[in-house]
Amino acid sequence: METGVFLMVIAAAALHAGWNALLKIGLDRFLTASLIQIGAGIVALLALPFVAVPAAAAWPWIILSALLHIGYNLFLSRAYQHGDLGQVYPLSRGSSPLLVAALSVLLLGEVLPSGQWLGLGVLVGGIWLMAMRGGHGRPRSSLLINALLTALFIAGYTLADASGARANGDPLSYSAWLFAVNGLVMALVMLGSVPVSRTAALKWKQTLGQRGPAIISALGPHWRAGLLGGAMSMLAYSIAIWAMTLAPVALVSALRETSVVFALLIGRLWLKESLPPLRAVACLIIVAGVAMMKLS
Repeated sequence: METGVFLMVIAAAALHAGWNALLKIGLDRFLTASLIQIGAGIVALLALPFVAVPAAAAWPWIILSALLHIGYNLFLSRAYQHGDLGQVYPLSRGSSPLLVAALSVLLLGEVLPSGQWLGLGVLVGGIWLMAMRGGHGRPRSSLLINALLTALFIAGYTLADASGARANGDPLSYSAWLFAVNGLVMALVMLGSVPVSRTAALKWKQTLGQRGPAIISALGPHWRAGLLGGAMSMLAYSIAIWAMTLAPVALVSALRETSVVFALLIGRLWLKESLPPLRAVACLIIVAGVAMMKLS
């Protein structure tokens, strides 16, 4: 991977951690995730006049990715009900690179040098250490299940978007239309959805009184955070989609997950979450894995 692409992916990782931190503030997690994706869709709509319409071969991948993002947002929000940012984020994001690496070999025929496989393993090991030993005790089964299901959906939409962007030949066009479609789908889901848990049901009843169109007015005060998070989300993933047209999907996917280091810093400095020593050690292991992947 060229140095310029490498640095852009690291920057995307920081942006991704930033919008995920917004999931821990204020609203029900699923509503917040939906709000951010709708915000990204609005930003994408502004970009559509300046990009081409995707090729026919790209549209099945756009639709598949939008559907997979529903599952991603649902299970990520459920995981946040059972753990803090510094635990949920590493588990969900850190489990996906190995899935992406294995599936990219089987489905895309990509091959990584042995040194990059080793670096990927070290990076993922550091991420898992951060989650399994650095939180407030071992993760509960409910957290593990939802975080691992989140990872499965991450792997699915990552491979779908890599295939779609490559088929389209224009990653920026693909990304803009993907976020526009995804924002529309998430808006429809949010308007017609039922609460994702008993706790969420109580919150919705207390704050909204009803579901459906009433949600829009209730979310009105949060529109700035939605647009900010949406812009960050779109920019972060657009960079990743662009990078996946220039480098192996498994490599880009793994480097994106350095976002757990940025999430740790945000959790400590902004959300006032604890910073156990083993999480700091895990950060060093992750950095070592990144260095191994870059130098191999």
